[in-house]
Amino acid sequence: MSLLIDKVYKESEKLWIVSLQGEVDIDNASELKEVLMDIAKEGFDIKIDASKLEYIDSTGLGILIGALKRLKEKQRDIYISNPKNNVRKLFLITGLDKIFKLEG
Repeated sequence: MSLLIDKVYKESEKLWIVSLQGEVDIDNASELKEVLMDIAKEGFDIKIDASKLEYIDSTGLGILIGALKRLKEKQRDIYISNPKNNVRKLFLITGLDKIFKLEG
């Protein structure tokens, strides 16, 4: 399955919303990395809409961690909103629920 990425900047909230649909894996993770690293340079919070994210592998998680490190330098965060149960479970098992803000 492929990955679709949509991004929207919410001026009123100083927040980027990045919607992910499909799967993030080693074959397409570079697309996600490019988007997140470009946004992270700007220094605004990022909300990942994971409601249509079916799967994310360790490569994808590593990219999220890398982007979060950049944002933390600017006292910003990444929020993961509405993850499906299997994606939420992955964050819980890996302990990443303690460094990312899970919503919904």
